[in-house]
Amino acid sequence: MTIVYTIGDSLYLNITNNCPNACEFCIRSAGCAFPYTQESLWLTREPTLDEISEALFAHNLSRYEEVVFCGFGEPLERFDDVCEICRQIRLVSDVVIRINTNGLSDLINQRPTAAKLEGLVDVVSISLNAANAWDYCRLCNPVFGDRSYDAVLQFARDCIGVVPTVVLTVLDLIGEEQIAVCEEIARGMGANFRVRTYIGGGES
Repeated sequence: MTIVYTIGDSLYLNITNNCPNACEFCIRSAGCAFPYTQESLWLTREPTLDEISEALFAHNLSRYEEVVFCGFGEPLERFDDVCEICRQIRLVSDVVIRINTNGLSDLINQRPTAAKLEGLVDVVSISLNAANAWDYCRLCNPVFGDRSYDAVLQFARDCIGVVPTVVLTVLDLIGEEQIAVCEEIARGMGANFRVRTYIGGGES
């Protein structure tokens, strides 16, 4: 069961398979292959908090530029555990902590969550991937339906001023027109913006 994996100078935490979206472009739909590591990221079960901590701290954090919550599921499905792991990291290291998320944490956890990240997380990278709610639902198939897109935007706004760096991201496959609108949305709320490259079975 792969809980921790590395890409370059980043140490990644794969803590859940659960996700409220079924994105058309997601590597999960293509099976277990992951383009950056030969290990499968499908978890046989949800690892316990102790198992995640043990796997993480088996590594020397000083060797890495960042610790990233990103795997085959949405890390904020385990919001409280993510916060606890961040607290544990902060006790021993000032390594950059990043969360890659779909931004649906508030709907998943049925409460506002961004404020709880203050002092724990350095970067939140939020997958927007659409310029409007209709296209978001078409591409991402969220279980929360029409509420999802506005919830993503609200979570991003709530992170501004709480987390030092907030990034809204899109895949290049959505087209230049939608990318331009998404960038305007990001800049308008004071977030950074990044276009990720879809590589067919993965993304960069």
